[in-house]
Amino acid sequence: MVIRRALDLAKEHGLDLVEVAPTANPPVCRIMDYSKFKYDQEKKERRIKRNQHVMHLKQMRLKPNIGEGDYQIKLRQAINFLKKKDKVKINLFFRGREMMHRDFGAKILARAVADLSEYGQAEKAPAMEGRIMTVLIAPNASQLTGHAEGG
Repeated sequence: MVIRRALDLAKEHGLDLVEVAPTANPPVCRIMDYSKFKYDQEKKERRIKRNQHVMHLKQMRLKPNIGEGDYQIKLRQAINFLKKKDKVKINLFFRGREMMHRDFGAKILARAVADLSEYGQAEKAPAMEGRIMTVLIAPNASQLTGHAEGG
């Protein structure tokens, strides 16, 4: 259709002539209410943005001689963070002579990784950074796609 005729037709109906596919040969135009179209696009973008999740890094502090009850509390917190699709960084702090027994700390971190394996996996093996032994746990892929129960 000739552009002049399309513009007259749009004006006659009180609508706008909007170019939809400028790269097509010939370019494709549509007669529509442009302000309503823009509103619908913005609404769709807001809905998409609302459903997105920004992944945060949550840190937990442990010590090599942590008690069983305290360990279970920290474990439950880590599970909640992983369920909310956040990464968890577990820092195990050594003080004074505790540095002589790094194997205790390694066992605690290995146990934590094993206990959290249902909800997330370690991105890399536990590593020493000065007096701190660290492991980073990322949520499982099933949690990220939203197929996990809860939410």
